Amino acid sequence: MTERQGLVVYVHHLKQAKSLRKYGHVHFISKRLKYVVLYCDQDQIEIAKQKMKKLPFVKEILVSYRPFLKTEYENSKPDKAKEYDYKIGL
Repeated sequence: MTERQGLVVYVHHLKQAKSLRKYGHVHFISKRLKYVVLYCDQDQIEIAKQKMKKLPFVKEILVSYRPFLKTEYENSKPDKAKEYDYKIGL
């Protein structure tokens, strides 16, 4: 399974947003804020970023840090007050 990473690309006009499909999988296009969320392979991130920065309609490109964040939490104990509230409903 290939590791994927998200890119948020801010554009001047949404007319050209469809042309970003060749750089990765377009997941979402925001019409109001004029940005495109796309996913591509982690080993292709830098290449795609360099190519997209050269495009005249691209303002800014942000890279998602989600693959590098720890999602397993340690020592997560439930709050005693909440635990008591849940038992009342039984």
